[in-house]
Amino acid sequence: MNTPISKKINIQKVDKSRIDQVDFDKLVFGNVFSDHMFECDFKDGVWQNPTIKAYGPLTISPAAKVFHYGQAVFEGMKAFKDEEDKVWLFRPDQNAKRINKSAARLAIPEFPEDLFFEALTTLVSMDREWVRKGPGNSLYIRPFVFATQAGVGASPSTEYKFMILMSPAQAYYTGDIQVEIAEHYSRSANGGVGAAKAAGNYAAQFFPTNLARERGFQQIIWTDASTHEYLEEAGTMNVFFRVNDTLLTAPISDRILDGVTRKSVIDLAKRDNIAVEERRVLVSEIVEAAKNGSLKEIFGAGTAAVISPISAFSFQNKTYEIEKQEDSFAAKFKKELTDIQRNLSEDPFGWRFEVV
Repeated sequence: MNTPISKKINIQKVDKSRIDQVDFDKLVFGNVFSDHMFECDFKDGVWQNPTIKAYGPLTISPAAKVFHYGQAVFEGMKAFKDEEDKVWLFRPDQNAKRINKSAARLAIPEFPEDLFFEALTTLVSMDREWVRKGPGNSLYIRPFVFATQAGVGASPSTEYKFMILMSPAQAYYTGDIQVEIAEHYSRSANGGVGAAKAAGNYAAQFFPTNLARERGFQQIIWTDASTHEYLEEAGTMNVFFRVNDTLLTAPISDRILDGVTRKSVIDLAKRDNIAVEERRVLVSEIVEAAKNGSLKEIFGAGTAAVISPISAFSFQNKTYEIEKQEDSFAAKFKKELTDIQRNLSEDPFGWRFEVV
């Protein structure tokens, strides 16, 4: 799965790389960025002036509508380097489709998929030295789009900027995490923007997550806004529950993000003959499973974290510990996923995309 790179992007290459200034052994997730970035503007009804240039600050009006009405969506994806110095993306077609789905929900014009792939592959190829080999290493890629029209009238913007930034990364979470099941706050509601990667979704999570952290938990498992009886997502990840040897996860809806890692885990489970149920999962059934010993695992799945085991959860001020499993599904899926991503195993699904 390769795409040719045409010459329609204006490329302004840096004179000297900043890579020698980076300590790749002490990275903080999302704080260091590669030499180049991509930007493209939507004006007069068309996307125009696609450019790759040196990473740096923007000049933008304080009246830009993104600041006032929150028209901003983003994606998260990664590039990996194998032992032969080949660079790979993982299911980038899904990110291209999802950012446009998110954009449509926020009345943002869709970005051409062919230009998305051209910009993405050109940018990664130019900064391929920022992709480091080895377990846990990757280049995190952040495509995003936001409203730039100056004006505080409450209407959709007529101008936007689409950008791609890239940041060398190591593991997002180290070790197991403990979570609190939400009983009051909600991530999203029916008919809302929960299925979109809207910037405001994450802003609204910060306050309740901070409250959970004050009580000793790293993340929240969100419940439905109507009754708080059904489990939905875990923090910035989709969430899976292993009850005996069956994997349970909430179905995709207008409240729940269609995660790329989520759907990959489901495909791997089906290939490995592991029973998967995509259905509404009651808080009460997971609490009961924890009490009777049939709850074997809970883990989050997302691009940044890949697979994150959850060692305990709290509900109604009671904490339930989850015993480590020798035949951990979380460990199994993480290895299978990362082996495909890093070209260490066969890719029967056609998920890998080589950047040439």
